[in-house]
Amino acid sequence: MGAQESNGQERGTARRTLLGAAVLGAGGAVLGSPGVARADERHGGGGYRNLPRPTVIGHRGASGYRPEHTFGSYQLALDLGADVVEAGDLVPTRDGHLVCRHEPEIGGTTDVSAHPGFADRKTTKTLDGVATTGWFTEDFTLAELKTLRAVERIPANRPHNTLYNGRWEIPTFEEVLRWQDEQTRKRGKQVWIYPETKHPTYFRSLGLGLEERVAKLLRKYGKDRKDSPVILQSFEPSSVERLNKLVGNPLVVLLSGANTRPWDFVQAGDPRTVADLVTPAGLEWIASYAQGIGPTLDLVIPKDAAGNLTTPTTLVADAHHAGLILHPYTMRNENPFLPANFRKGTAVDAYGDAFGAFKVYFATGIDGVFSDNADTAVLARADFLKG
Repeated sequence: MGAQESNGQERGTARRTLLGAAVLGAGGAVLGSPGVARADERHGGGGYRNLPRPTVIGHRGASGYRPEHTFGSYQLALDLGADVVEAGDLVPTRDGHLVCRHEPEIGGTTDVSAHPGFADRKTTKTLDGVATTGWFTEDFTLAELKTLRAVERIPANRPHNTLYNGRWEIPTFEEVLRWQDEQTRKRGKQVWIYPETKHPTYFRSLGLGLEERVAKLLRKYGKDRKDSPVILQSFEPSSVERLNKLVGNPLVVLLSGANTRPWDFVQAGDPRTVADLVTPAGLEWIASYAQGIGPTLDLVIPKDAAGNLTTPTTLVADAHHAGLILHPYTMRNENPFLPANFRKGTAVDAYGDAFGAFKVYFATGIDGVFSDNADTAVLARADFLKG
């Protein structure tokens, strides 16, 4: 990033603070709230709060343009202006290494089906209560996974991405940590990453606990402290609680649909749903061990039966009152992923009015957003900050 762009971001950050205060009102004040003081005692140290706002997080890299969770995707996300790169979704190999795949089932994101030698590895497993058929990372050694190559996960929506099928291998988390240091040196500014522990209860049942492996690697590279440029996230609150005891990094609890239950809650017999977690009491509980939430966008602005946006909830103000930042997911440019009132035509690979949708979401006061199209998000942020 050039100096002019960097200075623009600094000015934008200051303006965003004012705009956020105007949007949220007194109830949405962040600084000085009891939740912030409590949440930042051991974790975060405020470093993540100095990121440009709204923060643009490259979702699995620049997955709108390259096969997700590849160095090609991560690299492009930085080139397009992402402030943080979600590198990556962490799943283990049979021999205990952490690799970056959206899911442990890799039939849809690699060329494994084209490898006759691995045909007998195809199987059906129950993953978080759902029967899933395919090939799973935990049935492969790292050396075996390195013979595979990544492919586009949703070719119907992103046919142009298939041009890059077979170009990149599956990265390990350790390679990502080294890449982060390399890019920080080359770019002259700190590169941030945002890894996620995937299905931690499932993997712990297999003797492949994720949190300890994540913490060990972060310690090895000196990135386990409260000021480290690594934000950790998970859909399972118990995984975040476990990380809270192992590392000092800022932590985020991901939240799915309001009527869903985190899988660790299901396994533990905890009756709470996501709807319970987004109440003021639920958010205070999250703030006792985490610094932020990553809600689905529908928890910020629900949709009606036709898929159109309705009225924003109080989640932004409530979370800020608890001292939590909000990084909702996921903004994508293609029609099927946008609210119905921002689609253009019916083609599943055509872009809708993504800028219009970004404007509405940013106006709620969210602190950032995961996006498959970092360049679109950066331009939308510039529009928003101009008023």
